[in-house]
Amino acid sequence: MNFDLSEEHRLIRQTVRDFAEREVKPLAQELDEKGQFSLELTRKMGELGLFGMYLPEKYGGQGLDTISYIIAVEELARVDSSQAATLAAHNSLGIGPIYYFGTKEQKAKYLPKLCTGEHLWAFGLTEPDAGSDSRGTKTTAKLENGEWIINGSKIFITNGASELAMGAAVQTVAKTDGRERKFTTILVDKGTKGYSTVPMHGKMMWRASDTAELYFDDCRVPEENILGKVGQGSKIMLSTLDNGRLSIAAMGLGLAQGALEMAIQYSKERKQFGKEINKFQAISFRLADMATKVELARNLLYKACWLKDNKRPFGKEAAMSKLYCSEIAKEVADDAVQIHGGYGLMKDYPIERFYRDQRLLQIGEGTSEIQRLVIARQILK
Repeated sequence: MNFDLSEEHRLIRQTVRDFAEREVKPLAQELDEKGQFSLELTRKMGELGLFGMYLPEKYGGQGLDTISYIIAVEELARVDSSQAATLAAHNSLGIGPIYYFGTKEQKAKYLPKLCTGEHLWAFGLTEPDAGSDSRGTKTTAKLENGEWIINGSKIFITNGASELAMGAAVQTVAKTDGRERKFTTILVDKGTKGYSTVPMHGKMMWRASDTAELYFDDCRVPEENILGKVGQGSKIMLSTLDNGRLSIAAMGLGLAQGALEMAIQYSKERKQFGKEINKFQAISFRLADMATKVELARNLLYKACWLKDNKRPFGKEAAMSKLYCSEIAKEVADDAVQIHGGYGLMKDYPIERFYRDQRLLQIGEGTSEIQRLVIARQILK
């Protein structure tokens, strides 16, 4: 059993860490304050080759493995969750479904443009009345004269409304004969008549990521825009969420790592009763527990990635990773704020942003409750 990362993996970590420290960190607080999505940083991530990392080179990807991609998300989240969210959603929820389920023509049309950072893609699943209950989807698609006519709406969709948004894979209830209802995924390009997007503002977290509502009003797309087959929507959704859980877990791990490092650094600088606060057992033991949780999270997530790369079942481990990494992100961020004391509540200190950003991780890509349901079903088979 070898826990060492390869030289390539270590190089990817250092490259993305350098990029995050140099390009992202100086802008993170300002972008968060303004609630502003950064076109510039997104394009720079594309230039660095972070989009489509696991895609073959013929589609514009890097041909790398899952752990390479997960390390990249982790290192961005160590500095800023908003930029990590853009990367994670675009790769796992945007590019992934097209790569795994698209036709040759669809892959050739979309993937090269989505690997450059010039365009982003979204996955339209959540609706106002369909969150954890994804089968409560009300958005419909009716096949008529060689076109899908789509009506409905989606909400909380990452990468759906910015200038770079190119379109979305939309989960619908398809009606092929006016009566039969089958969950089906359809590709909708930006600019299609009847398709509109509205940015969502006023978020507590990930304020510099693009979150949108999507609307479909007699939106017509060609019949060949179907992703996979009619009725395959649930399969595509579940597969997409399995992969997406790995990237959300990576965001939790990266955020926890960043929060731990902030707490360690602060504990060396802050003095009380004439000595650094890390000299007090209450603080040093808290840091020890935080470091242990981060290490456990990393080992669990990397194992799930290893299973996926070795073409082994990984759904249970993906759910476990997403659950544990998101939960320890909450715990470690909270402990880090406690160590900072009153300063941890001030926006001048980035731990305040980390404390807010972690909160979505227990909700997005399936709540912690849903993860426990998925895990329970697996172990009780």
